[in-house]
Amino acid sequence: MSHPQQITLYTAKASPFAHRVSMALEEAKADAKPEWFAAQVNPADKVPAITYGGPDVPPSSPSSESTKLAESLVIVEFIADLYPDSNLLPKDPVLRAKARFFIETFTAKFSPRSFILRNEPYQPILDAIAAIQDLLPESGMWAVGDAFSIADLNFAPLYARFKLTIDSGLGMYEPGKDRELLNAMADPKYAKFNAYVAHLLERPSFKATWDEAYVKAFMQVRLARPS
Repeated sequence: MSHPQQITLYTAKASPFAHRVSMALEEAKADAKPEWFAAQVNPADKVPAITYGGPDVPPSSPSSESTKLAESLVIVEFIADLYPDSNLLPKDPVLRAKARFFIETFTAKFSPRSFILRNEPYQPILDAIAAIQDLLPESGMWAVGDAFSIADLNFAPLYARFKLTIDSGLGMYEPGKDRELLNAMADPKYAKFNAYVAHLLERPSFKATWDEAYVKAFMQVRLARPS
């Protein structure tokens, strides 16, 4: 399905929040123009941001007649509403609520930055994984059942960057703590969670929008240990 109104995404490859929107557009098979600067769209000069509608103009000169939107969760739901055939937003109100609760849970609990940036204990990461696993259905491959939804695409970019960081040994934690954490995460008690994320990271929309080499290079600079 194509939509008649022009969509321009203002993005950055390193941002997991912008990556969410890229995945949503890929899932929706939307014809969207990419652009790397957001200052004229979002006064905070942050990505992601989109323009929607208005005349067909270059992305560098957004029209005053277009609608400007920022914040990844808002944009993802907007895309889901624009492209209902994508089924990103479950039609069943119970599943829709569960998808939003899944997003709320991992947003509140999954915060690996304290371990990666401040060498704090990694137990909260394991606690978050357990909480997320508790929400996964016994049957079905995705966060809320048989259909891929906003819950999955909102989680994937954040988890992928966490996984890449730990797998690459990047961060301010003590040497060897990354291996400790990876071994703890491999415990069979997290089998359902690990099966879910393995499946999630094979999703075509994720793979089409994930530039691992670029993100790793960005992380290597950002997380370089002081000499």
